[in-house]
Formats: sequence, C-alpha cells, structure tokens
Amino acid sequence: MKLWEKNKATKNEVIDFTVGNDRNFDLLLAPYDVLGSIAHVMMLESVGLLTKREKEDLVKELRNIYSQIAANHFSIDLNMEDIHSQIEYLLTVALGDTGKKIHTARSRNDQVLLDLKLFLRNELEVLVHSAVRFFNFLQQLSEKYKEYLLPGYTHLQPAMPSSFGLWFGAYAESLADDLIVIRSAYDIVNKNPLGSAAGFGSSFPIDRSMTTRLLGFETLHYNSVYAQMSRGKTERIVAQALAAVADTLARLSYDVCLYVNPDFGFISFPEELTTGSSIMPHKKNPDVFELIRSYCNRIKALPNEITLMTSNLPSGYHRDFQLLKEHLFPAFQSLNQCLHMAEQMLSEIEVRKDILNDEKYRYLFSVEVVNQLVKEGVPFRDAYKKVGEDIASGRFIYNKKLTHTHEGSIGQLCNEEIRKSMQQVFASFPFEKVRNALQALVQD
Repeated sequence: MKLWEKNKATKNEVIDFTVGNDRNFDLLLAPYDVLGSIAHVMMLESVGLLTKREKEDLVKELRNIYSQIAANHFSIDLNMEDIHSQIEYLLTVALGDTGKKIHTARSRNDQVLLDLKLFLRNELEVLVHSAVRFFNFLQQLSEKYKEYLLPGYTHLQPAMPSSFGLWFGAYAESLADDLIVIRSAYDIVNKNPLGSAAGFGSSFPIDRSMTTRLLGFETLHYNSVYAQMSRGKTERIVAQALAAVADTLARLSYDVCLYVNPDFGFISFPEELTTGSSIMPHKKNPDVFELIRSYCNRIKALPNEITLMTSNLPSGYHRDFQLLKEHLFPAFQSLNQCLHMAEQMLSEIEVRKDILNDEKYRYLFSVEVVNQLVKEGVPFRDAYKKVGEDIASGRFIYNKKLTHTHEGSIGQLCNEEIRKSMQQVFASFPFEKVRNALQALVQD
C-alpha cells in the first residue's frame, strides 16, 4: 500500500530503490506516528472534520496499535511502503471508511517530520540522562583523586603539575557545556510541524495550537514552508549536539590510551577489562577506549555528512532527506553505549599516586620556582631568565610543594560550582511536561 498510489502501479525496481531501508528505521518511528495521529484525530473532531463517534473509534484503535508497538507485537508488512501506510491500512481494516479519514488535513511530509521531531526529542532526553550520569561519576572521581598529581602537557611535552582531580573535573565541565548544546538542539526539535501539510498549509480550518499542546511541544513551526525546510536542518543541529558529547569522549579516550601506556604508566585497568595479542603474551590493550575514540570520531563527522547530503537543495521536501535516518538514528545508540562503557571502565581504574616523584618530571616545577622568586620581589622576566639559566647549567633546584589556590586550580577544583551549572541546564529541560502530555494521549 502506498498513500500516493493512484491507478497506475509503479515499477517494483523503483519501489525497492526508493523505499530502501526505510521500513527498518520506520519501526523506531512507529509509536510517534501513533501519538501524532491521536493528536491529529482529536484536533479534527474539535474543528468539525470528524464526528465524536469517529474520533472515539479512531483513538481507541490507535491506542490499541500503540499497545502492540509497546509490546513488540508490531511489524510493517513488506507490501507497505512505510509506517504511515501501515497504520492507515490497519485503521481502514478495523474501521472501514472511518479509517480512511485519518489523513484529512495532513500530508505525509508533515507526518514524517512530526514523527522525527517526536523521536529526536525522546532520544535527546535519553542522551541527556546518560550524559548527566557520566558527569556525576566523573565528579566523584575528581574528588576521589584530587590529591593524586600527574604531569600536565602542552604540545605533548611535560609542562606543569596537574592532578587527576583536575583532569577528571575538566571532562565533567566539558559535559556540562555539551549539555548546553543539547539544550539548544532540543529547543529546535521541540517545535510542532503538524499542519504544515506538504509545506503550504491547508484549506481546512485546522487548529495547530491544539496539536502543539496535545503533543507537549513548546511552540510550533509557524511558517508552513519553513516547517518543511527544517527537515535536514533539524537533523544537522541534533548531530552537532551529539558531536559535542562525542568530542569530549574521544579526547578523554585518547588521554586514557596515553596514560595507560607503560611509557607513561599513570593508570592501569584489571586484566579482564583489556585485550591481548595473538603472539605477544605481555600485551594489555585498551581496546574499549580505542573503540570509543573511533565511534565518537565517526559521530563527529555526522554533521558534515548531513550537511553534504542536504547541500544545494531548494525549499520544500526532497527524497534526499530519507537517507538521513540511516546516519543519524544509529548514532544515538552508539553514543549512549560509549558513555556507558566509559563509565564501566573508569569504575575499575587504578591510579598511581607517586608519579611526580620521578626525577624526569623535575622541570614541571620550574614555573613554581619562577613564581616564588616573583613573590620575593624579582621581576617576572628576570626570574624566568634565571630559572632558565639554572636549568641549562644543571643548577636547577626545586620544591614539590604546590600552592595553587585560585578557582579552578589543583587546590580549588570548584566541582560544586560546576555541578550547579550542570543542574541548572538539566532543570531547564521540560521533560515532565512532555511525558505528561504524551501519557494523556494513550490513556483512556
């Protein structure tokens, strides 16, 4: 069944090529297609395009389909083009002519865009919870290891003393910033396109504000042309949010791969969390973090992929957009899994405490000596020159005592302030409002 089919059948080769993998990805959209249809039916009845009895019959059957989807008892028949065709077919089989009225005042264009918005909104909520959970864990590690010093690097050269508290805390704050990016993407997603039809509105007296309220959207896409233009743009912005989190994880993973290297030897993991070599019995490879790094780098490429796939398109709908699902949808599962695995691995981390006792790190304290001379009244540039000459001549003497006390330093991590900033962003998401709205649609 094809919603657009008339009297002449399209060749099977064309159908197979244009449908592609859409049925598989449409199964992920199934519950959202039902939710959108329930809201649409309620609106149609409110403006006189359905009778009360027709509305009740359609809502009852849609809720039945929703229950089947929730119980994993739902599939898309091979002769159906997509999820929209499948649900309309089921309604028509169950309700006859009443089922055929479901598509009144909407197009498959705004229907699929609505499904995407609802799906992406839910997936972003799942990602937010995963990111916040990992953030909280990193903060715990920051406090636990705040007294454990390690070399800080610039240009991959030993630079100044750092600490594991500072290191773990840095990635926690990075996630707090990433959440701001996700919040922005969520705002773009949380707009109702339903009623824009094929991109030019409808001659029916529909109530778009009503469906906006019923579906828990913050607002609607007012301009019907722009509602359709948001397809592709919405996916790209969401991908940029995913890429922000992925960048944080990729960099963390690279650090771990360096620090676990025996030439560094700063950290280690139990043998059961590493892999070995088929010919080198001594190997303990950090494969999990290498894969996290690679998965995340792939996600970082996603915004560019979507940009290139949608480049130079005029306004309106184009079938190019269909392929975006194949790239974007799996990225959510991949990123959530990477966050989970990073937490699982770091929960077993073993950190060395005496790293800076090694003489090869003595020059890390050169800045401390320069600063001490400045405190004693020596101009900074003269102090810098003296310490440099002492290092070159082998006369450098240092003290490992550190007095870093400013905000965000080794001695004052500001984890509580960072936690508050994360909580503030998290609290701004309207998750409860959305859940309540959608729950009301499926309850009798």
